[in-house]
Amino acid sequence: MTGPDFKADLQTYLQDARDVLLWKLEGLGEYDVRRPLTPTGTNLLGLVKHLAGAEAWYLGVTFGRPFDGAPPLWFTGATEPNGDLWARADETRAATVGVYRQVWAHSDETIAALPLDAVGRLPVDPPREITLHRVLTHLVAETQRHAGHADIVRELVDGATGQRADGANTAPGDAAARAEHRDRVERAAEEAGRGGG
Repeated sequence: MTGPDFKADLQTYLQDARDVLLWKLEGLGEYDVRRPLTPTGTNLLGLVKHLAGAEAWYLGVTFGRPFDGAPPLWFTGATEPNGDLWARADETRAATVGVYRQVWAHSDETIAALPLDAVGRLPVDPPREITLHRVLTHLVAETQRHAGHADIVRELVDGATGQRADGANTAPGDAAARAEHRDRVERAAEEAGRGGG
């Protein structure tokens, strides 16, 4: 799999997930982009910070192209546990998003410069060889996964749903239709829980 179409496909899906993630921050105040809405502390700006660090690690350090200023990743021991998954009060949204966009550009240069079968070295102990194809596949999956987390967190913040601001990829309907749907799902769950399904 070294054809340029495969690489372009992977990069398209990666960029799509990047864009979705940043859309989830639009129109929200500082509190709402940082607010932990799950028991594990998942929050929108923390997801952006984490992915900036992950991309810089996988598409920078792994291929001998470190990116200065990327957020450190907790699993490397360079920050406290989960330190890459939330933003301190002094870490601005503009700076965090700005670094993420800079990392994209740096990552895109790595992608453009190397064939999919190029081998990098994950800086783990012991170091592990990995192809650009495998790294891109991993980053598409990871970024899409975190975009899914952001979907849920954003819906909990203000009810906004969808892959795009226009919500074109969600079922049509207003708040009343969504409430009716949710109630129908709840009734089915209750019935199944009672042994009826």
